[in-house]
Amino acid sequence: MAWITLDPITKRRFARFRHIRRGYYSFLILTVAIILSIFAPFLAESRALAVWYNGRPYFPTFQFMNMATFGQTPPEGWTANDLETEYLRLQREWQVERYLYDRESRQSGNNPQAVAALNAKYPNRSNYVVMPVIPWDPYQSDFWYNELLPDIQTRLNAGDRPGAEKIAREGRLDELADDISNGSIFTILMDRRKSPSGDLQGLARSGAMPSLSGLGAVPPTAPDLTHRNHYFGTDAGGRDVASRLLYGFRISIFFALFLTLIGQVIGTIIGSLQGYLGGRFDLISQRIIEILISIPFLYVVIILAALFAPTFWMLVLIMAIFQWISITFYMRTEMYREKTREYCLAAKSYGASHWRIVFRHLLPNCLTPLVTFTPFAVVGAIFALTGLDYLGYGLPAPTPSWGEMMDQALELDNRDKLWLTFAPFGAITITLVLVVFIGESVREAFDPKQYAKYE
Repeated sequence: MAWITLDPITKRRFARFRHIRRGYYSFLILTVAIILSIFAPFLAESRALAVWYNGRPYFPTFQFMNMATFGQTPPEGWTANDLETEYLRLQREWQVERYLYDRESRQSGNNPQAVAALNAKYPNRSNYVVMPVIPWDPYQSDFWYNELLPDIQTRLNAGDRPGAEKIAREGRLDELADDISNGSIFTILMDRRKSPSGDLQGLARSGAMPSLSGLGAVPPTAPDLTHRNHYFGTDAGGRDVASRLLYGFRISIFFALFLTLIGQVIGTIIGSLQGYLGGRFDLISQRIIEILISIPFLYVVIILAALFAPTFWMLVLIMAIFQWISITFYMRTEMYREKTREYCLAAKSYGASHWRIVFRHLLPNCLTPLVTFTPFAVVGAIFALTGLDYLGYGLPAPTPSWGEMMDQALELDNRDKLWLTFAPFGAITITLVLVVFIGESVREAFDPKQYAKYE
């Protein structure tokens, strides 16, 4: 038994929508994007998806596991029980252990004593970490680019070449690690043409070792597909732009969908009743609407944002107070016209209730403005949230937001950081184009002039 039974007219409308390629494919793309955003913690998160440690699997995505769990060394001044595991660093540490184990195994031959010593020296070579595609959560700051070279330089100054090489390999600086391993790094640093200051930071600034370009820089840093997997770079706070873009999309699209759903449902009901009932109800409700229209929406949000910390649902409810108004005018006009038709008069003569006449007979033939304006309501809701976040009256920092990202991109110091501009502007443009294509196709497919439903 089917849960939902579609009448032939509705089936033809859906079939027509599928044949309008730009709208149908836009719908599929947007649907996939929304589903992926729901599973954002599995796509963009600093916690690992899975860890295989000493023969046992762990799944830390939604739970706290301290550094002691996997034997990770904490920073100075902390204990392993105080801090959560740094999974990306843990992954790199175990990868380097496997590399060093394989290299020293080849050098030692099949000497049983040497093999036993290597097994004890590299106990984590058989452990693995599986990270998300974007190994950063939207709130995590990364200052690795500014901290790595001083850390390696400190080890070199202390004579700890193995430690310096290990850190370089964990950062995927294989050229530098090879020079540290064979000792040639000291000759390179003594050459003032390659390193005017005689240290690694001077070597990076001179460009003599291209693999070090970009190191020593402070955020925002450019896109990096090699060392830290910042596919769209980082922002001024060192946070991953791709991760914030994904979470910002999830917030924006669900904000727009919830707001549009609430506004269109309320506006459709009130507008339909205005047009059908008329009289005193229409007169009073129109005066209320005129009062609401005269209230400056932005000032209301600014005042409330000054009194309370804005939340997702608070902004939805505030904007819903004004969102429903625009559709009422169109639904009211449609109802005024349709209620004079013969099929409506026939339904009245058979004793149908007002509720049945409005929502069973009239409303299906008044859907043109609703179908037409709903996609643009979604677009307007996305623009509204983005604008509020840009002005600083939207969701509080550090919530990932396209408006906040645009604000950073337009700051004077960041005008030359093009990745900060292209990422949010490109995301919002693509999203709005997809929504508009869907709206145009739905309007064309559900055109009542083709499939009228007079009953």
